[in-house]
Amino acid sequence: MIITDVTVRVFEHSTRRHADSAGHAHPGPAHMVRQAIVTIRDEDGYEGHSFCPPEVVRPHVIDSYVRKVLIGQDHRDRERLWQEMAHWQRGSAAQLTDRTLAVIDCALWDLAGRRLDQPVYKLIGGYRDKVLAYGSIMCGDELEGGLATPEDYGRFAETLVARGYKGIKLHTWMPPVSWAPDVRMDIKACAAVREAVGPDIALMLDAYHWYSRSDALELGRGLERLGFAWFEEPMDEQSMSSYKWLADQLDIPVIGPESAAGKHWGRAEWIAAGACDILRTGVNDVGGITPALKTMHLAESFGLECEVHGNTAMNLQLVAATKNCRWYERGLLHPFLEYDDGYDYLHALSDPMDEQGWVHLPDRPGLGEEINFEHIENHRVA
Repeated sequence: MIITDVTVRVFEHSTRRHADSAGHAHPGPAHMVRQAIVTIRDEDGYEGHSFCPPEVVRPHVIDSYVRKVLIGQDHRDRERLWQEMAHWQRGSAAQLTDRTLAVIDCALWDLAGRRLDQPVYKLIGGYRDKVLAYGSIMCGDELEGGLATPEDYGRFAETLVARGYKGIKLHTWMPPVSWAPDVRMDIKACAAVREAVGPDIALMLDAYHWYSRSDALELGRGLERLGFAWFEEPMDEQSMSSYKWLADQLDIPVIGPESAAGKHWGRAEWIAAGACDILRTGVNDVGGITPALKTMHLAESFGLECEVHGNTAMNLQLVAATKNCRWYERGLLHPFLEYDDGYDYLHALSDPMDEQGWVHLPDRPGLGEEINFEHIENHRVA
């Protein structure tokens, strides 16, 4: 049970996703990008794995903080190990990030599951083995036939409903799109999707994140008229008071925070302030599965739903182990990409969806990822 090693392997894989100058994903030609896999090994040779960008697990961070906490410790003591790593954040000059905590915590959960030959959500205490997915659409673009117009959004929404999705979340246009952001164009896109899919499909909007209060209010009232299920991150989340103001003004549920710092403690403050109607968490957002569970149970104690941000195996395991999350976020999706093509470093999708829109939990142990170790070894980067 004792941890003997923590290793990081950086490798390349092919993708057609390109990041623009603001970090938003868009489709493009296939190219190679770098990815890292963190592996935690115990004295009996069992291993746990988790993926992240290489920058999250730089050698200095792993050597100075992660190995210092983990080596020689019982891997089952995830709570204590997470608390000790979180304690080191203050003294790391902000180098030990919540994303680093998340990938290490997930590898520990994966190790526990692989050792016991059980999925992580069963170790936590499973609530369900399938969950409805909403299709999470990429940000708008200026690609002909892509997501350049409200009509493009409407056509793509029809495609997603035909595929089986019972919910759709829009990400509308943001810089560096030449004319964005624009509240009225956002409302037009939302209206086009509502008209295309009818009244029975749940719709959500993840808006431009730096609108003013007045712009956010105008947009929120437009979504109310269209019967949207929630309104997500239209302003800078560092201003919690702006979200309390917005939630007080609108009938549509305001969801948050997603990007705000503070882990489960920060989200407790949002509940106490009345700054959200639906709480938001995510494994990467709060520093791992361990604190994400705290957030889910915190929201449950207040009778709140808590929706999980993002896809990937780790977030799916979290959703399956909790009651107060309605959806699994599947994406990001675009007319020019096929999500189900997966990744060349995985043998299979971790979140397969059936024709009725249900994502079924894999019964594989740990996080449920069927890793292509041969690809990783053949594409290692020094």
